[in-house]
Amino acid sequence: MKIVKIDQFFPRPRMRLVKITTDNGLVGWGESTLENKPRSTMAAVEELADYLIGKDPLRIEHHWQHIYRSAFFRGGNVLMSALSGLDQALWDISGKHYGVPVYKLLGGAVRDRVRVYAHWGINDLSDEGLAKSKDRLTYLQKTGGYSAFKAGPAGKWRAHEPPARIDQFVKCAYLMREWVGPEVEIAFDFHGKMTPALAIEICHEIKGMRPMFVEEPVPQDNVDAMKLVSDHVPFPIATGERLLSRWEFRQVFEKQAVAYIQPDGSHAGGISELKRIANMAEVYYIHIMPHCAIGPVALSACMHVDAAVPNFLIQESVGPDWLTGIAQPAWQIVNGFIELPTVPGLGFEIDEKEAAKPAPYTEELGGEHFYESDGSVADW
Repeated sequence: MKIVKIDQFFPRPRMRLVKITTDNGLVGWGESTLENKPRSTMAAVEELADYLIGKDPLRIEHHWQHIYRSAFFRGGNVLMSALSGLDQALWDISGKHYGVPVYKLLGGAVRDRVRVYAHWGINDLSDEGLAKSKDRLTYLQKTGGYSAFKAGPAGKWRAHEPPARIDQFVKCAYLMREWVGPEVEIAFDFHGKMTPALAIEICHEIKGMRPMFVEEPVPQDNVDAMKLVSDHVPFPIATGERLLSRWEFRQVFEKQAVAYIQPDGSHAGGISELKRIANMAEVYYIHIMPHCAIGPVALSACMHVDAAVPNFLIQESVGPDWLTGIAQPAWQIVNGFIELPTVPGLGFEIDEKEAAKPAPYTEELGGEHFYESDGSVADW
């Protein structure tokens, strides 16, 4: 069996798909989405296709090592996202070749279903804003029965903010707890846009509503700064969506900088590397919560690793509205869980007519633009 063709699709904003076809008709799908870099990863996949065409698709580890190590410059978000999508597609082919779901090739399932959380929060305390948040919560409870949600402080944050700004976020956090009660878990994503001092101050203000975790309170680049926050906060801290391999997670583990990690299956090296990162984390009693704010193919890849590793906690899924229209059957979320797929490969078929349609609008190249009131650049 040989790889004969590699195609790419851009059917939705924040969704780029890779299709690998073999000479015996097997097809594998992966997702190489890199947010705000819609052309970069597509070019990287084209370059890597020159190597993969004519190769045996079942030599997944060999191909992973070649793609990662053959060039003088290793890693980086563009290469690793391209490698991730290709790796996922190769695992999809392998599962279909052997007639089993991918997680059975990873050692078999250690659980029967995967717990997921959705994006929901309160950012606007106006009557209109509260009504919108209530509608979103009702929708998620009715369609998925979620028991965990994640929100984030809206807008830009400077090195410090006046009490009124901080108090508004704190009020929103406690109101969320009031709405859902003590049985539901609530997390917050700070998007790495705070300083350690501000993050610690705000975390102490919300500790009474018992967050499940705070994600990226500070940028992930400085592990010591992340550990500083963890050491001064009485609930779990998480990070990892922008760390791109086990090598980039190494210091996080060795310094016990966080309680949970969030490697992204479409950025950190695909299924192969996601499982290796999870296995490393287990030694340090750190659980994984794979990041996935893109499409259903990426979510599927994450779930096969979730199924096969013991130190899995919960999977990001945005919400059920993100899972329809391209992959069939769409994953069904019941009582906050997705049952493990039983069909070979990653567990879905792609509607190629839908996938071939161009995205309704293109992403802004280079990322969105945010500026402080004095004209200086602000974090997203």
